[in-house]
Amino acid sequence: MPWFKSWFNSPYYHILYQHRDEKEAEHFLDNLIQFFNPNPEARILDLACGKGRHSVYLNEKGFEVTGIDLSEESIQFCTQFENSKLSFFVHDMRHLFRVNDFNYVFNLFTSIGYFEKDSENYAAFKNASLALKNGGVLVIDFLNSNYVEKNLIPTHNIEIGHIAFHINKKIESGFLMKEISFTDNGEQYHFTEKVATLRLEDFERYLAPCGMKITRLFGDYDLHEFDAEKSPRLIVVAEKHTEV
Repeated sequence: MPWFKSWFNSPYYHILYQHRDEKEAEHFLDNLIQFFNPNPEARILDLACGKGRHSVYLNEKGFEVTGIDLSEESIQFCTQFENSKLSFFVHDMRHLFRVNDFNYVFNLFTSIGYFEKDSENYAAFKNASLALKNGGVLVIDFLNSNYVEKNLIPTHNIEIGHIAFHINKKIESGFLMKEISFTDNGEQYHFTEKVATLRLEDFERYLAPCGMKITRLFGDYDLHEFDAEKSPRLIVVAEKHTEV
């Protein structure tokens, strides 16, 4: 089983990341809404939505939002928030979801680049493009690989409740590897996170054949200009100009 299927469906994934900064996420979305000024009738796809925090907030702002994620546990959690303009589905981004249906596709919080094969990554980008209407916008919020490599902390521990998570990080064969070990109720667990250290040229390589053109780059959630060495994030904005 691929690491992301076992880890994202594990309750320990949600325990480890339960303290994600909701205010930061909302601030980021507020900035995106202000920047794009979407039509109130805009349809948004939250690609790899996790437990739906971005989807729910965008829906609260009045937009029609669809969230998809391959984690059955996450989507089951999300269903409590569904309404006439908010829906969630279990779906793998490597497979086609909908065609020409959305004005915006948001892929946030480093939720792409998980796959072993280049063809799988390309499929995810192509399907995101296909989901967009012509003239639609794709926003990818990814880590800045240059920044991560220069500021990598190899080892640290996080204690949450009665669980002490031991985390080791390294760059290996073009991937950021995070090894997560802990003990709970006398049983030892080990999970791996593995994310490709994609750079701007990789996004260009994936997006161009899909009829997508990069129109803007941001380097943080305040939407400052991207600096390849200093920015903590690589936020790619691309527009769809041709049918694929």
